[in-house]
Amino acid sequence: MNGPSQLQSHVGHLKTRVGACWPGSRAVFRGQDLHGDMRGIDWLELYVFGITGRRFSTAEITLLHGIWTLTSYPDTRLWNNRVAALAANARSASVLGLSAAVAVSEAGVYGGGPGLRAIDFFLRAGQAVQAGQDIRSFVHQELADRRIYGYGRPINSTDERLPALVALVKAQHMDSGKHYQLAFAVEEILLTEKKPFLKMNYAALTAALAADMGFTPRQYQLFNILKTLGGMPPCIMEAAEKQQGALFPTPCADVSYEGVGKRAWCS
Repeated sequence: MNGPSQLQSHVGHLKTRVGACWPGSRAVFRGQDLHGDMRGIDWLELYVFGITGRRFSTAEITLLHGIWTLTSYPDTRLWNNRVAALAANARSASVLGLSAAVAVSEAGVYGGGPGLRAIDFFLRAGQAVQAGQDIRSFVHQELADRRIYGYGRPINSTDERLPALVALVKAQHMDSGKHYQLAFAVEEILLTEKKPFLKMNYAALTAALAADMGFTPRQYQLFNILKTLGGMPPCIMEAAEKQQGALFPTPCADVSYEGVGKRAWCS
């Protein structure tokens, strides 16, 4: 079935496996009664259940909480927080600023973009090692074709989040995962055989942990995109209290312009 007949089969009703609500009666979330079976569920546990359809252990939920909180920085200078704060300082609606900030969190160099590429790398590395390939040869093969994301960091190659994350992983007894171990093995190869500044960063280790917890790249993308969310509201609140237009003002003299010159106005 294709074309109009395929569309006709969807007219007038919604086919869904994820849930629905019946106002005045009940709501079902992936087959479970939201107000009965899932009463009292932790919000993040509900969120990842919605993404994956799986229930995670208490240790895994604790670790997922940690991955979010350890990188929620209320620093308005950060690219995504800056978007949220500038919107608030321009007196835009908070939800617009927050939405825009989340949208740009999936950047190509920072945030979600490298995370997505990192989990793809670790899943393929894990499959290669399981099939008998040496991780060193896999890394060399990967570098011949593309960049490995999650190693190296602008400004300072030391990632201050990793010691706290590693401690949390050990406290939850989740440090024996295949991809978690591979993350350190890859770092050792890059540091000794490639560049000394290619230290592991937060994107690599969190992606490896997600791979150990069974996330697919698409599932991880949905989890990962909100990991800096907690730092945004403080930036919005503070920016809204400042004088309008006073956040990161740029003097005209500081603008370097090399485009088309001043043109005469013709009415």
